Amino acid sequence: MNNQSKKELQKAADYIHEKGMSIPFIFFLESTKYISFIASQFMHACGPVITSFINGNRYYNIADLLEDRDNIEFLIKMIEKNNFIKQSR
Repeated sequence: MNNQSKKELQKAADYIHEKGMSIPFIFFLESTKYISFIASQFMHACGPVITSFINGNRYYNIADLLEDRDNIEFLIKMIEKNNFIKQSR
């Protein structure tokens, strides 16, 4: 995982934490991390249609991040870290 990917995942973790959705999102990620590769391939297959409505670069970056299960684990750890920091204050 490169630094740009880490920054994007950290930004996503911060956003999830700000919205107060840490626990539901961790539950969702834990329950779906084993099919993340299939989801990324589905995103690539649907990409030509979906990117006609939204930003293609960002869409394919998300699809690429989903391919590796380690990225999902990294995101979970960042959300948990943000949640722990908030609770310790």
